[in-house]
Amino acid sequence: MQTHHDKELSELNNKLLIMASHAESSVTRAVQAVVNRDEALARQVRADDEVLDRLEVELDEMGVALLAKAPLARDLRLVLMVMKISQNLERIGDEASKIANRARDLAQEAPLKINLDIAHMARLVIDMLKGALDAFVKRDAIAARVLIPRDKDVDALNKQFQAELVALMTQDGGNVRRALWLTVVSKSLERIADHATNVAEDVVYLCEALDIRHTGKNPPSPTT
Repeated sequence: MQTHHDKELSELNNKLLIMASHAESSVTRAVQAVVNRDEALARQVRADDEVLDRLEVELDEMGVALLAKAPLARDLRLVLMVMKISQNLERIGDEASKIANRARDLAQEAPLKINLDIAHMARLVIDMLKGALDAFVKRDAIAARVLIPRDKDVDALNKQFQAELVALMTQDGGNVRRALWLTVVSKSLERIADHATNVAEDVVYLCEALDIRHTGKNPPSPTT
């Protein structure tokens, strides 16, 4: 029979999964709004962000209440990591909102003549986010460790896009405003990848009680 304490932990876990679903949806919609020049879709992202803000507050309140009950070490890690992951999901929502805002701006202007594969970068980022959240659901530290180095691929793409956009602005001053908007989109995607990496690191801590932040990102597992 499930105890009251176990039920509370389960509710905390399930609410985080609801928040994760909204975060994934927010990023996907924001990117689609940029690629498809869809202002209506961009406006939906704002509603997603409000939901994420509310869920973060609710998770914090639930977490604090559980911490006050002096949980066992294993449960303590779960509560703390859920609260940390929810913070990253809320910030992902903020970045999605930035992308959506720029999508609305870009939709009102003529497209820039530049081959910038934002959709490819977004796929990498969304795959990282999904992978990190799936690792949390499965309590899979190995899967979390595997995806952490992929953050470097997103960093490299962001640097490439930023350089190309700067070159475009240098060539023609008429491109500056639209190019700057695209730099925001690229940078926000890079930051979402950072937050996905944070989630993966939190999963490792949850599963192994090992903090791998600032340690070369992906040190060998103590079990290998």
